[in-house]
Amino acid sequence: MTVQMYAARKKWPLEAVVVRLRHEKIHAQDCIDCENSVTRIDHFERELEIHGELSEDQRERLLEISEKCPVHRTLHQEVKISTRLRK
Repeated sequence: MTVQMYAARKKWPLEAVVVRLRHEKIHAQDCIDCENSVTRIDHFERELEIHGELSEDQRERLLEISEKCPVHRTLHQEVKISTRLRK
């Protein structure tokens, strides 16, 4: 949605965006960038398919914009979950 809104604002000829997402838990010891090598971490792979008569620069810019969407930013934040029992 963020990519589509950006392209519309720029009046770029974006026709459609297809997102394929894969999620798995991997051992942190297999992760070069991980701080804690004992736990398992969530690993997401995302693939964007951008349709429309766009230049390579426009496609690259849309890829950059996809990194700034609210969901992407939320997943990169630290997560804290509080649970309580409700009567």
